[in-house]
Formats: sequence, structure tokens, C-alpha cells
Amino acid sequence: MSSEDKEAQEDELLALASIYEDEFKRAESVQGGEIRVSVDLPQNFSIFVSGSSTDNLQDSKFECTVCFLPPIVLNFELPADYPSTAPPVFALSSKWLSLLQLSALCKHLDNLWEENQGCVVLFAWIRFLKEETLAYLNITSPYKPKIYDHRKEPNITNKEEVCYSIAASATAQEETLDVRAVQDVESLSSLIREILDFDRAQGEKCFNNKMYLCNICFSEKLGKECMYFMDCRHVYCKACLKDYFEVQIRDGQVHCLNCPEPKCSCVATPGQVKELVEEQLFARYDRLLLQSSLDLMADVVYCPRPCCQTPVMQEPSCSMGICPKCSYAFCTLCKMTYHGVSPCKVTAEKLVDLRNEYLEADETTKKFLEQRYGKRVIQKALEEMESKEWLEKNSKSCPCCGTPIEKLDGCNKMTCTGCMQYFCWLCMGSLSRANPYRHFNDPASPCFNLLFQTMQNDADLWDDDDDDDDED
Repeated sequence: MSSEDKEAQEDELLALASIYEDEFKRAESVQGGEIRVSVDLPQNFSIFVSGSSTDNLQDSKFECTVCFLPPIVLNFELPADYPSTAPPVFALSSKWLSLLQLSALCKHLDNLWEENQGCVVLFAWIRFLKEETLAYLNITSPYKPKIYDHRKEPNITNKEEVCYSIAASATAQEETLDVRAVQDVESLSSLIREILDFDRAQGEKCFNNKMYLCNICFSEKLGKECMYFMDCRHVYCKACLKDYFEVQIRDGQVHCLNCPEPKCSCVATPGQVKELVEEQLFARYDRLLLQSSLDLMADVVYCPRPCCQTPVMQEPSCSMGICPKCSYAFCTLCKMTYHGVSPCKVTAEKLVDLRNEYLEADETTKKFLEQRYGKRVIQKALEEMESKEWLEKNSKSCPCCGTPIEKLDGCNKMTCTGCMQYFCWLCMGSLSRANPYRHFNDPASPCFNLLFQTMQNDADLWDDDDDDDDED
């Protein structure tokens, strides 16, 4: 290595380390390193991905606007006769550029070297990748990245091995896919995660390094001392927002953590609240937020034990609730111990009074009644009352199990749909399973020869037979 080449290489590497302090990493054992180049994007640049079954995104589409894309990574090694004679040995890798696109970039880097042979070229390469990549590859918004099947492409996994082995192979440059091009991503789904994570991280980094004016205390502070609301992007210092959040939470106004900007309805996220307030206060915020959400759910009731009051999910077709905390089984209607099919201790008159009280109550009382009984319980009780009135007029209860039975036509020998017991529709007596029709054929039976008797005069017919025993 000539002294001129050695000096030029050292100067170039030192300049890279000084200018690209966070993006450049110098190799330890050779003259070379890695530079991460962030491509300049226009405003409102978007990524569009159409899902495929191989990416678990079948029949789905994804589009998002980003300000930053993961960098193009340039790994390079400087030969002994660089820059006087030989170009740098390099490899290009990217997550969002295809192998064909990366191959085109590799070819253009070769052309830049040919134009500047004898001079250091890394800065020209970096400037091109940063400022001209989109225009050179004719990439416009929305950009649709493509992922190649790595099983069909050269098995290239080690970037440094590529750099040190190809030695600017002329044969490789003649192929459509350049072996120096590496697409460093497995699937479209993983690419989406990479893009979103990088865009968020870079956005936070840029935010933290800028100065902002807080419209509460009217002081200018660095972004790392501030916080912005996600939807409206209004910025305030963390100290002011901390005091604002704490006052609202102590007052129980967990739904009022809005942006302080007048007429702005954007709300702070739980993560932002957790970052600013102390642990105990956030626990109160979290509890009140959950409580208010549960109060709006019609299928949630509360454990009636005063020492518990745990929310309990109510099944739509069941009046039994089981507390997940204390295991207390209770009736969701009367809040007493679950009583199965036995009549509820809350009378129909009480339910009517409860409904009337709820309709006439103010918001505070309504909220108390909903916590006490549950909105769904009130509605269900009224529906059951209407159903009970209809059943009393149009059905009779099985003498064995009490199941309501409606008779539309046919004979008076009935079969209960619940317990399959035979009974007489006229006198409601249980019938023998062996010979249920004996009840209608026995002259001593009050229903003798009335197997097909209608019930038009049912009340008059049986006034004199109230004390007769049912026949099995």
C-alpha cells in the first residue's frame, strides 16, 4: 500500500466517523466498515402492501404514510490500492428494496467509481443513496415493496463474506441479480413491522431533538421534555401535563384528559398517562377507567357482597352470576343467593317500581341503579313479566315439573316437553304412563268421553270438580 493511498483511506474513514457519528461503524480488523444510509422521502410518502397466504395476510391490504424508511446498509472494505487503482469492495442490503432494485444501485455505484477513479468515492456513493435512490429507481408513492423467495435466490447471509470474496467480480456484474445485493427481510408481514417500528423510533428521535413552545407555561423546551397528543399533534411540556393529569384523576375525571388546546377533543392514551403520573395515581386512573367502561355494559353486574363488588359477566339466557373473585353464586335479578327455578324474592310489583324509579331518576341515581341491578337485569325483568302474563293467558303448567305448555289442537292427552309426563289438559291431572287413555275411558273419571272436548266452557265445566283427585 502506498503512503498516498493509506493517508487517503484514513482521512476518508475519519471523516465518515465525524460526519456520520451514529450511522457509521468502522471495522476492527480491516480497512472498512458499515454505513447506514437513510433515504430522503417526500411528504406524505406511503407504503402499500397487498397480503398473501404465505404472509398470513390473505385477502388483506395495508397502507400507511411514513416519514422514514429503514436505511440502506452499505458494507465496504478498502483494498490496498484504493483509491489510486481499485474501487471499494462492497455489498448493499435493504429491507424494503427488492434484489433487482439493489442490483441496479450496485451497478450505478460501479459507474460512479468509473467516473471518479483515482479519487475517494464513498461520500459520492452515500450522497447518491440518500438523495437520488427514489428518482433513480423511479419509486413513487404509494410504494409497493416486493419480497423475493430466498429459496430461489443465491444463499447470501453474511454481508462481510460477500464484501471480502467477490473482489469486484466482472461476471457478477453481468448477471441480472448482483450477488452484492441482499434483501434483509423474511416476509411482507415482518417488513411491515420493521417499517412501522423504524418510522416510530426515528420520529421520536427527531421530536426529542427539536425545541417546542408549551402553550401552558409558555416556555421553550426540548422535545424530550415534552409530549404530544397522538391525533392532533399539539405539544406541551411534561411538567404541565403531569399537573393537569393529576388534578383530573384525583377529581375522578378520567374521561377528561383531553388536549388543553381550546375546542380540541383529542385524548391522552393510557401509555402517556402512565409515563407522567406516579404509580398509585395511575392505578386509580386505570381502575376508574375500567369502572366507567363496565358501567356502560348492559351484560355486567356486580357481586352483591359489600366486601367484594367485583364485576361479573352475565350470560344472556341465565339469571345466575358467579363472582370470579369470591365464587359467590347469586341471582342477578334479586341479588340474593342463587335459587334456581324457585320464584325470585323480588316481586313483580317491585320490578315495576324499579323500572319507574329508573325512568324518573337523574343521571346519578340511574348510574347507582345500574350498578345495583344492572341495566340488562331491568330490561330482562320487564320482558319476563310480559312473557309471564302471556303464559298465564295462553298456557298451563305441567303438573309434574311446571313447564308452561300451550295447546293448539288435538286431543286432551298432553305430553310435557320438559319431563315427558302425560297429563290431562282438562283437569291437569297426571296420567298413567302404561295406559294414559284410561283416564278418558273410565266412567268414574271426571273426563270420561272428553278426550276431544274443547275448553270453551272450561271454567263452568270444572267448578264442581275442584276437589276431585287426579287419576294416574
